[in-house]
Amino acid sequence: MPSPQSVAVILGSAHEQPELAGVPLEAVAVETAHGEVRLHRFPGRADGEAWVLFRHGAPHRLLPNQIPYRAHAAALREVGCGALLVTSSVGVLDDAVPLDTPILVRDLLMPDNRLPDGSTCTMFGEPTPGQGHLVIEEGLFSAALSARIAELLDELGWPPPPPVLFAYVGGPRTKTAAENALLRQQGAQVNSMSLGPEVVLANELEIPTAALVVGHKRSSGDCQAPLDHETIAASLRTSREVVERVAAAWLARARAVPFGNRIHRYG
Repeated sequence: MPSPQSVAVILGSAHEQPELAGVPLEAVAVETAHGEVRLHRFPGRADGEAWVLFRHGAPHRLLPNQIPYRAHAAALREVGCGALLVTSSVGVLDDAVPLDTPILVRDLLMPDNRLPDGSTCTMFGEPTPGQGHLVIEEGLFSAALSARIAELLDELGWPPPPPVLFAYVGGPRTKTAAENALLRQQGAQVNSMSLGPEVVLANELEIPTAALVVGHKRSSGDCQAPLDHETIAASLRTSREVVERVAAAWLARARAVPFGNRIHRYG
């Protein structure tokens, strides 16, 4: 397995074609113990490799509950990812959080640590050499990587708002008004049907991770956005344009960093 020197980004529903910022991407099949994964190589990096993972496929074919999260995490480990940026278009619960603006995630609200199929959100489902407890010391989101993204945002003309608390709700249905209200009471500022499992599993594989989200609709009280097809499509297009600028800069310039948490192993 390569040493962790490559960088990667995970893109979501707003990205449906195997390209980034107009640059065609080369598809590479990666075999893992959890199945084959198609990663896409981002060209032009002088030192090491850069990878794009389309969580829903390219073109889009997977609902959130159909995403093979363990296989995706294992594939990133196979290519030696040492700096991962996870992105998502999100519903905004906090009216003070702006739409159509890239925002860093500071923490994750996912108390029921499960994947959409009901299994525990872990790479260690069966007794395995190297298994252990993920001990969160630095936090699930790497301080070094988050600082680097903040620098990139500033350089691209986006002074970042304060980082947000992200709530993971698996879907595939949307949340009720009562569920959104409950999440807001718990302190969540944004939510979506992905990102949470990816961050947890990447940390279990000791991959430093940061997360960037873009609010594409309001999900709080009277501000809940209409969910007709044209409105959703337009909001996702705006989200894609925002994320692509940051993701392309990240893939060209990010560097691997030390893992800030630890796996407590026995024996």
